[in-house]
Amino acid sequence: MGTARNEMADEATARSQVYGLLAAIFRAEPTGAFLKEIRGPRFSGVFAGLGVNLGEEFYKKPEAEILEELAVEFTRLFIGPAAHISPHESIFTNLDGGEGEHWGPRTVEVKKFIETTGLDYEPGYAGLPDHVSVELEFLQRLAEWEAGKWSGGDAESARGCQSVQKKFIDEHLIEWVPGFCDEIIEKAELPFYREIARLTRIFLEFECDGLRHSGSNRVQGASARA
Repeated sequence: MGTARNEMADEATARSQVYGLLAAIFRAEPTGAFLKEIRGPRFSGVFAGLGVNLGEEFYKKPEAEILEELAVEFTRLFIGPAAHISPHESIFTNLDGGEGEHWGPRTVEVKKFIETTGLDYEPGYAGLPDHVSVELEFLQRLAEWEAGKWSGGDAESARGCQSVQKKFIDEHLIEWVPGFCDEIIEKAELPFYREIARLTRIFLEFECDGLRHSGSNRVQGASARA
């Protein structure tokens, strides 16, 4: 039993780390420190394991050049001022055939969902609750909490946390993030955001399946499909 609990804790930790990585990438353009991390051996190994191919230029170009390219791409894709891909659930999701809007019904639903778990936003956060990075970070923290419950031998609470994750994915992320990722794949000019979008889409699909069946090796399974 102890070995099984440890395996479940390790799996939840791995899932939390993937969510955290994706949340950081979609939150803002990379800083110099973050770029060093994701070009370093630890993250390059993670990307390779998940089937993400960022291309040789990503690792060989000077840091300043890559940072500038990613900043321009991030702004073009997600901020504008020209036509861009909204990273907000309420904007991206049309309800009843109408136009999405900031602080629309989906925003309120996400805010209420997060608050009912007792989790809160980072101090000073002034963005909207339904930004893709916030939704991914929410799942990161839930998976981290789940890992702690497995490690502490509280299987009932760990499974309850899995149920919360499944509900949030089913009611929110899976309803809009795959389409969001498809648009990124279509419109991205650099391999970085195109590959991250592909990874995000595949990872969420495996999360849906894995949480539904509470199976193991979900992150490894996603690696095989990516």
